[in-house]
Amino acid sequence: MTEKVYFSHDGGVDDLASLLMLLSYEEQGLIELVGVGVVPADSYLEPAVTATRKIINRFSTHHDLLVSASDAKSSDPFPKEWRMDSFTVDALPILNEFGEGDTELSYNTAADDLASILAEATEPITLVFTGPVSDLGAVLQRDPSLSAKIDRLVVMAGTFGVGNIAEPEQDGTAEWNVFWDPQAFKIVFDSDIKIQMVGLESTHEVPLTPADRLRWAKLRSHPVMDFVGQAYATVPVLTHFETNSTYFLWDVLTTAYAQKPELVETKMMNVDVIPTGQSRGRTFETPEGREIEFVYHVNHDAFFTFFEETMMAMKHY
Repeated sequence: MTEKVYFSHDGGVDDLASLLMLLSYEEQGLIELVGVGVVPADSYLEPAVTATRKIINRFSTHHDLLVSASDAKSSDPFPKEWRMDSFTVDALPILNEFGEGDTELSYNTAADDLASILAEATEPITLVFTGPVSDLGAVLQRDPSLSAKIDRLVVMAGTFGVGNIAEPEQDGTAEWNVFWDPQAFKIVFDSDIKIQMVGLESTHEVPLTPADRLRWAKLRSHPVMDFVGQAYATVPVLTHFETNSTYFLWDVLTTAYAQKPELVETKMMNVDVIPTGQSRGRTFETPEGREIEFVYHVNHDAFFTFFEETMMAMKHY
C-alpha cells in the first residue's frame, strides 16, 4: 500500500527543496501526496504559495495537488530578512519559464483542508511538517478524534540543548518552529499522535557549505539541481564559524528521514514544551512528558548523497 503523505511547510528555501523531494518520492511511486499547506512563518505567504504552485507545475505531473494557504498568525514572527527569500525563489526564471501553470490554490484554509483530508481518509495519513504545527493544532483543537487518522507526524522542531532564538524577551532555549506557535505545539504534544522529531542536534550536523554549493553547481545540467543551486544561492553558507544566520538543511533532513530512516540515529524520549513566558517554545525532557522518537545524529555523507540522488531521479522538468 502506497503511503499517503500530507506536507506542511513555511516557505523557506529548504521547505521548497523538501517539496521537491516529496514530489520525487511520488514520481518514484514511494508515496502519494494528498495535500500541501503553506504557513507564513519563515516566509511571506503570497510568494511562498505561488512558488509552491510553480514548483508542482514545473517539476511534477500532479498538477491537481491540493495547495492551501494557512491563516495562522504569530506574536513572535521570524525576522523580516529571513522571510524575504520566498520572493527571490518565486521570481527565479526556471520557475517562471512556462508561467504559473494550472496548479490552483484552494479556497479553504490549510487547517480546514487538513481536517477534511483526515476526516475522509480511509487509511492513516503521514504528516510531514517542516514549519510550525499551527494548522495541525487548530485541527486537533476542533476535533481531537482526528488524531486516529494520523499514522505519524514527522516534524522539524525543537532542541534539548541550545536554541536558535536571539530575540528580546526569550531566554534562548527554543527552536524557531516551536517558538513561532508554542501553544499549537503543546496541543500536538498532548495528543496521542506518534511523533518523530528532528531537532537542532542533528540538523546542525548538515550545514550548507561552499563545497556543497560547488558540487551542486557541477550538477546544474539537471534542471532540478539547477533550481536547487539557484534557490540556495539566496541564503548564507557556513564558512569559518557558525553565526545566527548560518543555513543548515533543517527541513531537507526531516524530509529525507521520513523516507529513509536509516540515514539517522534516534532515541525514545519523554518530553514536553513550555507554551508561555520567556522560555516559551522550549522543549524539555521530563519523566511526565509524552514519548517521541528523537533524531540526534545523521550520517552526513549518506544524507547528501540521498538528497542529490532524490533530486536527480526526477524526470519531469
